[in-house]
Amino acid sequence: MTKRKMKSPPVGVIRKVLSILELLDSVPNGLQLNQIAEETGINKSTAHRFLSHLESEGYLFRDGHSNYMVGTKLSRLGSGASFQATLSKLARPVMENLRKLTGETVNLAILDGIDVIYIDVLETGHTFRLVTQIGSHLPFYTTSLGKAMVASITDPARLEELLSRVEFESTATGTIKNIARLKKQLAVVRRQHYAFDDEEAVAGVRCVGAPIIEANGEVVAAISISAPVVRFTNDRVPMFSRELCKSAREISWLLGNRTSDTAVSTRSKSKRR
Repeated sequence: MTKRKMKSPPVGVIRKVLSILELLDSVPNGLQLNQIAEETGINKSTAHRFLSHLESEGYLFRDGHSNYMVGTKLSRLGSGASFQATLSKLARPVMENLRKLTGETVNLAILDGIDVIYIDVLETGHTFRLVTQIGSHLPFYTTSLGKAMVASITDPARLEELLSRVEFESTATGTIKNIARLKKQLAVVRRQHYAFDDEEAVAGVRCVGAPIIEANGEVVAAISISAPVVRFTNDRVPMFSRELCKSAREISWLLGNRTSDTAVSTRSKSKRR
């Protein structure tokens, strides 16, 4: 049986792609297509083809001004800190738009073991508000962010291992206190695609959170809206959850997730540019 030879990409193509990546790595605020073509000496149409492919794979992303920047997939190959910084930068315009629509605080977080870590917070303009510090840790089961992420874990073994490590502690009157109730809530989150925190982390505060899914279909972060219960009334839940889920899908799209679930975000993104 004759072995089939694998076709290798031309060395020139690899060199051009690397020159683009090296250039963008040296410019944190990103560059537009014309600038990239000029700086690298690559034909504009060729550069656009490379950039489009790198963006679709999650190695690059474009901000609201069409500047290409290093994406989370590429920064993850480096340090965790650079990944968090890149994720925050990518998500920031979406978060700002969500804060403008809702008038409330918007949070971005990742999962670290059984804790949620806040990596970005955009505070509301209201005087009466909850102030959460970037870098703060909270048990995942007390937050909408944490429940949204854990409910989206696709590996059953990883999920069970994580749940087995939970030691329930009350931080507010509504805090979940047993594994049965937690699993029941996680099942609801999977069905509705967002999680709710009704005074479970902090007394007097409600939050709604949705997962951010990257290109490989795995949860990587979550975004949430938080507000005092006097403003986050039941009649605001439908609008908050709808806009939140749109924002989560848009960030997922920026991470290279091109599933049908991100179609709404794709259309919204193209309209704003």
